Amino acid sequence: MNMKSKKQFYKEGLRFTCQGDGKCCLTRGKYGYVYLSFSDRKRLAKHFYMTTTEFTAAYTKKTDGLYELVYTREDCPFLKENRCSVYPARPWQCRTWPFWPENMNEKTWEQEVLRDCPGAGKGRLYSREEIKEILLKKREV
Repeated sequence: MNMKSKKQFYKEGLRFTCQGDGKCCLTRGKYGYVYLSFSDRKRLAKHFYMTTTEFTAAYTKKTDGLYELVYTREDCPFLKENRCSVYPARPWQCRTWPFWPENMNEKTWEQEVLRDCPGAGKGRLYSREEIKEILLKKREV
């Protein structure tokens, strides 16, 4: 594949709609990290009727200056019966699935995202501009 086709992978946009099956909340091998911004921690604390400080102490650890959700088992601690138990308050990282930088190449999209995510390729069409905006915002968060 040449560089031009890589750049134009999602030129016409991509379809996605959450199917709510929780597959994106499962760790894949040895990696499963959810980084939380201050806004994420504040929103989740409110969801649990806690202060942001209480939530941060109970559910996160700081790694290389970033707050990371602590996993007490293999998968996300908020995954209950294959469903997100904090869906309305879920972190930005979770809100932007599958439009993560590491997924935004044709090979990964076709070989992993389409294979593992039943909502990929279905539902609403996200334009190239919307996807770029999500990717830029993700860097800020």
